[in-house]
Amino acid sequence: MTLAGDDVDELVRLRRQLHQHPELRFTENQTAAVLAGLLGPLGRIRTGIAGTGLLLEIDGAAPGPAVLLRADMDAYPVQDAKQEPYASRIPGVCHACGHDVHMTVAYGVAARIAADPPARGSVTVLFQPAEEIPFGADSGAAAVLADDALRDRRFDAVLGLHCWPDLPAGALGIDRSAAMAAKDAFRVEVLGRAAHAATPALGRDAILGLTAIVTTLHAAVARARNPHELVAFNIGTISGGASQSQVADHAEATGTLRTLDPTVRERLKTVIERVIRQQAAALDLGVRFTWANEMPAVHNSPELVALAHAELPGLVKVVDLPVPPLTTDDFALLGALGPSLYVKLGVVGERGGASLHSGEFDVDERCLPAGVVALERLTRAVLDGALTADPGHDVAARPVRAGAVDA
Repeated sequence: MTLAGDDVDELVRLRRQLHQHPELRFTENQTAAVLAGLLGPLGRIRTGIAGTGLLLEIDGAAPGPAVLLRADMDAYPVQDAKQEPYASRIPGVCHACGHDVHMTVAYGVAARIAADPPARGSVTVLFQPAEEIPFGADSGAAAVLADDALRDRRFDAVLGLHCWPDLPAGALGIDRSAAMAAKDAFRVEVLGRAAHAATPALGRDAILGLTAIVTTLHAAVARARNPHELVAFNIGTISGGASQSQVADHAEATGTLRTLDPTVRERLKTVIERVIRQQAAALDLGVRFTWANEMPAVHNSPELVALAHAELPGLVKVVDLPVPPLTTDDFALLGALGPSLYVKLGVVGERGGASLHSGEFDVDERCLPAGVVALERLTRAVLDGALTADPGHDVAARPVRAGAVDA
């Protein structure tokens, strides 16, 4: 299963077009318009999914298994630092997490499935807005699940892929179980009493209190986890105070806790809350504490992992990933729709290598055809009945009306 040169050129053009015109979460209007124009001839399109998302549906000749393929659409709020002709034209916004690649691969799979429709079953391709989630903001996947288009739907397989700068271009990494970690974001606000810096005894120093909390939190989390437990704890922002000559009456910090084991997750969340409240009380300070963006881990279905290892060698280089990363993704929520598999697409070659969310992030575009042929093979294997479970086969197949658009 290979792609013709013209097909690869089309994928590269689309990826570069999307890369030049990135859009932030829930504002992906131009992105959606470009995709809708390409997807129109392929099957039924529904636009406006969760605001700016798209849904493409392609049916086989008879009812059968149902596959959902997801690609995220939004860019990241970072300046593109690359010196390439296809660099972002939008100041302060860049596809620094590879979502342009994800959309391009999903389109490529859809085009090949539509050109040779399956004998049975259905393929639904979701272009999801707003995977990048600032503190306290809504998840695009959660918004999609609340949309009427997917409510009460069930699929035999929910597939997705993510660019991975630790793998060579075209390789496909497969995690044995967890593909992404759970993430719990938090904000701690320390409430003190303002005073002149010359008379600090009249105040209660919120900055000093927050400093003690941050230092103690790092030590407490480190001592509350066992050596074999994969955990990442970070304080990412600190702010507070109004003047160099004032004892600050307010300071705040935000951070994240990333874990893989639910028991470890709950243990450390309890430790974090306890330390914050105890440190604030010891310094006679008030405190407000908030959890937000609590995202579960992404778990790969054992059956789909086995299917990938059975179907993909010979098509692409398959890499077994025994140690899961501590990155997170709201693809985790889509596991509610059926067994899921989230694979890692290697992007490093003549280009690529910069970390995700870096302004220098780029990919070797030889990854594009590899991603397409891998996801197409997995999709067709599920449609051909490779999985024993068939929870979606009772979803009635509807005839394809080429170019139909439901706004």
